[in-house]
Amino acid sequence: MLKLLRLSTILFVFLLMVTSCAKKPLDRISVDEFPQFTDDLPLDGLLTGAVRQLHYLNTLPDDASFTLGRENYSVSWLRESINSFIDILKLGPDKDELARIIAENFTVYQAAGRDDRPKGEMLITGYYEPFLRGSLTPHAPYIYPLYSPPASLIQIRDKESGECVFKRKNSQNQLVPYWTREEIETNNTAAGNELVYLDNPIDAFILHIQGSGKIQLQDGTIRSIHYAASNGLEYFSIGKLLVDQGKMRLEEVSIPTIRQYLRDHPEEQEQILNHNIKYIFFNWGPDGDPVGSLAEPLVAERSIAVDPDVLPQTTLAFLISRKPVLDESGTIKEWVSMHRFVFPQDTGSAIKGSGRADLYWGNGSYAKIAAGSMREKGRLYFMVKNTFEKVKK
Repeated sequence: MLKLLRLSTILFVFLLMVTSCAKKPLDRISVDEFPQFTDDLPLDGLLTGAVRQLHYLNTLPDDASFTLGRENYSVSWLRESINSFIDILKLGPDKDELARIIAENFTVYQAAGRDDRPKGEMLITGYYEPFLRGSLTPHAPYIYPLYSPPASLIQIRDKESGECVFKRKNSQNQLVPYWTREEIETNNTAAGNELVYLDNPIDAFILHIQGSGKIQLQDGTIRSIHYAASNGLEYFSIGKLLVDQGKMRLEEVSIPTIRQYLRDHPEEQEQILNHNIKYIFFNWGPDGDPVGSLAEPLVAERSIAVDPDVLPQTTLAFLISRKPVLDESGTIKEWVSMHRFVFPQDTGSAIKGSGRADLYWGNGSYAKIAAGSMREKGRLYFMVKNTFEKVKK
């Protein structure tokens, strides 16, 4: 998670190259434009997500404020909004009643969507937490390391953007861009910082994209591994590369087809993977749910990644899109409507602009399939408690 790219990015970031940040990323909408706020999931996970969202808001300075549309909200009012939502959930409303309460008591903003599509239309993708096997010591087939941040990796704050960036010092003691994926792996520049070894370079690459996962060691121990830093370089999609080179049609691109192509063409594997010069470093993390960019644990099917430069991470949200239905063999047999309350608790380097959101699916076989296949149209709404009306039940 955590300021990095997602599994879905491998597939679909090349669809988004023309997507720009809209001048007005959020539009306040009138009551007659509200969707039906009916949730399609059990509400227990929703309460968990709300509590974690409030915990994040409580870490912000009391004098902080945030702009949604043309309105400015103090952090205290955003806390009040989530607190009210938690109180509503604790009353135990059914889903229709919850939808009514939200519509009557919250101001709603809609993400503007992609510039080249109808108003409000977004691209919704997914990501998940992979489960892999590994070894703390290198021996065949466990020879593909994941590294912790090396001492040569220097994190600084960019004077113009204010963002944290990663650099290294050259022989003249000058700050320069960090080494690429190929340079790191070919020249062993991170040697001595190996955390764990995997048995498959494609799995290692996927974990770089996901940013976190769980590793089962040879003694049966399962440990969580999390994003720690990157080399600070730009991400390049290998899915786009395969399409640009005519090796795969756009409609064919998926995680399974990419994996199969790499297995069928081992002589091309290294060149294709090194096309993505971005490189991720890891640390062991606490057990439990992976942690998002807000430093809060993510909630499966309730947490989303958005671009915090244009969309808020301080509110409750409502997502409308589609989700896959699997048959007994695990094959997608159809796509059905998906509509649920979510929390913008994560980011992604390819999740840019007001036309993108990435849904965290959790872990397991369904999560893996959904995350690898999802590239659906959708709409996303953000809501803040009305300042002139108390919550009604």
